[in-house]
Parts: sequence; structure tokens; C-alpha cells
Amino acid sequence: MVLSLINPGVQDSDQINNEGFDEVFCMCGIIGIVGTENVNQDLYDGLTVLQHRGQDAAGIVTCDKQRLYLRKDNGLVRDVFRTRHMRGLQGNMGIGHVRYPTAGCFSSAEAQPFYVNSPFGISLAHNGNLTNAAELKRDLFRADRRHINTDSDSEVLLNVFAHELQHEGKLTLDANDIFEAVAAVHRRCKGAYAVVAMITGYGIVGFRDPHGIRPVVFGKRETPRGDEYVIASESVAVDSLGFDLMRDIAPGEAVFIDVNGGFSTQQCAKKPEASPCIFEHVYFARPDSIIDGISVYKARLRMGEALAKKILRVYPQHDIDVVIPIPDTSRTSALQLSYQLGTVYREGFIKNRYIGRTFIMPGQKQRKKSVRQKLNAIDLEFKGKNVLLVDDSIVRGTTSKQIIQMAREAGANKVYFASAAPPVRFPNVYGIDMPSVNELVGHGRDDKQIAEAIGADWLVYQDLDDLVEASRHGNPEVENFDTSVFDGEYVTGDVTQDYLDFIEGKRSDGARENTDDDDNAVIELHNTA
Repeated sequence: MVLSLINPGVQDSDQINNEGFDEVFCMCGIIGIVGTENVNQDLYDGLTVLQHRGQDAAGIVTCDKQRLYLRKDNGLVRDVFRTRHMRGLQGNMGIGHVRYPTAGCFSSAEAQPFYVNSPFGISLAHNGNLTNAAELKRDLFRADRRHINTDSDSEVLLNVFAHELQHEGKLTLDANDIFEAVAAVHRRCKGAYAVVAMITGYGIVGFRDPHGIRPVVFGKRETPRGDEYVIASESVAVDSLGFDLMRDIAPGEAVFIDVNGGFSTQQCAKKPEASPCIFEHVYFARPDSIIDGISVYKARLRMGEALAKKILRVYPQHDIDVVIPIPDTSRTSALQLSYQLGTVYREGFIKNRYIGRTFIMPGQKQRKKSVRQKLNAIDLEFKGKNVLLVDDSIVRGTTSKQIIQMAREAGANKVYFASAAPPVRFPNVYGIDMPSVNELVGHGRDDKQIAEAIGADWLVYQDLDDLVEASRHGNPEVENFDTSVFDGEYVTGDVTQDYLDFIEGKRSDGARENTDDDDNAVIELHNTA
């Protein structure tokens, strides 16, 4: 267990503002389990399945009666949890978290779950981003008298929930108290959040923001000892652990499982409106997951089909010899695209699976170096051919440019490029750590200019209407998606230019490279080795 103090300076009200709050934007994975025996192994296994959602840090906290056991640190799940740690994580309920590396997010103090002792002892893991975190932090200090110990909006959310759960003179909790607290969270918190929170001795609650931007599902497993429940970011974690998927937590809804396996749900938002993040289907989620009743795999097949139809419209006399995906996420779309075009599909790149995703790596030099370490071309699939490379999206363009150059060096005659998503032109504010808007290759450029910037002979992007249709086809009841990175329309309605300017300053390469470790000095008390 690690307890950390970061910047324990004076909490003067004039200092608590955007400039004084180093906001953290992370794509994460969450899981919570209430079982009939120790859940440490299931939590570990679930986090490994969700590892694609976060490779920077991992954490698990378990509860055995009134006792909590915590282990969290930077690193992959397999590196953070050793046998000695697993033995110490006792209890029949617990929550876990994996996190992606982001600007200002390098200390293990930012690893989740977070814990606050009042009231009752609450642990929380969060996927998403609060767009009013700075305002909430100010209010927590001024009105609620709560101290925020890190720069994470997840700790802010935890303290809001804890404050709303605290009733004067009430020494016990029931499900209605918890649902009322979640309703208050919805009233106070803006942005995206999928949450699992464990209340010591009582149970686990999962809830989702009123727009349902970030995904979260729950499942059930019947055992001879009683019913067990799991809450997780993606259905693949539910399936892999042998639970039966029940459904998604609805936007604004809360699910509570008590320590004995009692189960209850309630809608806690006044006007929930489903607008899930479409980028989950494009890139982040595993293809074997089902999100909001939509198969990610089938959505990507439909993306490939729609993209092929556009290519045939724009370039009816194309001379493509071979379709090659950029591994891994684009494989599904590329396979269907090649089938629709009637063109050969080949694997032309071999991926080193021990290198992280590049568009969120801090610093352009590190990013450029990592692309060459990440992929290697199979020359015989390129030599003398007109190649169509297919990727799920183009964010910064750095990776695309280098991959196109690799294809040319491998002997390709012409290199065309297709993106299963539209141009990324706007920042994400709901939990995906994307670059500064000025570093997005799609910002301020048309398709031809982007093709020139990345070195492609021609470039075809997916149309936004086709992307939305490819995703919602799996569940027509989902009428809207958050597509803000493509069209700049933010579904929560509270994103101002001042806020965008604020995150712009946090996300630029210069800001990432100039981060001074002394500004985030950490005092760590190691209770266990």
C-alpha cells in the first residue's frame, strides 16, 4: 500500500482554479466484484482483460469485513501484482483499475483506486473526465471542507460522492441513501464518468453519467454459495470471468450490490440522454466486447463496408493491388473493406506487442522512435504493388506518415490510405488523452492537404454519417453518439472556449516535455514492500 502527498501547499481560494489544477485526462478500465469468497484472482484476471484500456498504472483494493487491503502502482497488471501482493488482497468484494499514461500523470500517487475514510470508508475507480473539476475542487474546499490530495479529477469525484453520502447523525446506510448520493453527483458533476465505488462493509455501487459517454456493464454468476456480481468497463471482462452478461448500466443509472449479494438498481438522473462515445467502437474497445447492445466487431465490419463503398464512389477506377491493415484495431474493418472491393487482403506489418500506443506518448522524439520499434514491414507484400493501408483513425499523423514511408521503403509502387473514422479535428474532453488541437493533422486541413502531410498518394476518410450508422445499426435505440472529436459538438453542453484553451495548454508536446518532476514532489510512505 502506498500513501502519497502531492503539493500539500496552502489551499487558498484564489489558488484553486484552472491554472492551479493540473487536470488529468485518462482512458481507463474499471472493475468491481462482489463474490462469495476471495475475489482477488478474479479482479486480477479481469484487469488483464481490460489492459488495453490502460497500460500505465494498475490498482486493486479489497474488503474483508471492515478491513481494506490496497495495492497500486505504475506498470502493467502483471508487474504491479506479485504473489506476495495477491496473498494480501483478502476479502469477498473489491474494485480494480487500469490507467493510461497522460500529461502530468507520471506519479504512482495518481494510480487508482482512491480512498477516503469519511464517511464509512469509500474506495473509487473512475473512467472518464469531469469538465468542471476545477470548480468542484474549489467548492469541496470552501463548502464541504474536503482536501484533495492529488491532481486527479477521480479524487474530486470520490469526495463529491462521499460528501453527498454523509448524513448528519446517520450511522448506517441503505440502497436509497446510496442512490440519493448518486443523484446528487449527477447534479454536481459534469462530463463523462463510469464509476465503481466500494463502501466498506456495505457493498459496491456502479454508476454512469447521464449521457452514458463512457461504457460500463454488469453481470451475474450463480454459484453453490450464492449469487456473485461483476461490474466492468467492457463485456469481455464479464465473459472471461464466467459471468453472464446482464446488460449495460444505463445513462444516469446506479447499480448497488451489497456485501451479501443483494442487488438493486435505480435511475438517478432526471433527464438521461444516451450519447455514448463513438471512439470506443472505432478504436478503444476490444472487438469481442458489446457496448450499449452493439457488437464492436460487427460495427467495425460495417465501417469497413461503408468505407469501401466510398472508395468505389470516389475512385471507381482504382488500381489497388492489395489491402493491408495497420495492426491491430483496423484489421476487422480492413478485412471487410477488401472483401467489398474484391481486392486481396494481406498482413504486411508485424507488430511488437510490447510497445504502447503512440499517439499518447509524451514527446515527439519518443513517439517517432517508438513507431519503428512497434512495426516491421514484410517486404514481399509491398514490393512493386499499389497498396491501400487501412487504419482505424488518424490522430496526429506522425504514425501514419512513418508507416507510409516504411511501405515505400519496402518497395511499394503507390501507397494509398483509408481511415475507418472521419478526420479528428477537435480535442476530446471526456477521458481520451489526445494531443493539442494544433497537433492534430486534421485540424485546419482538408483531405488533400492531410494526404500531402502524411505522404499518401491519396487518402479517403469515412463520412461521419456512415460511421454513426455503422455503430447504431447494432442498436437503433441509441440515437445519438458523442462525436465531438470529429464535429466539435460536445454533448454535455458545458464545454467553453476557455476550457478548451485550458486543456490545450496541458496537452501540447511542449507542456509534456517541460514537466518538472520537482513541481510534483512526492512523499511516499511504503507500508508494504
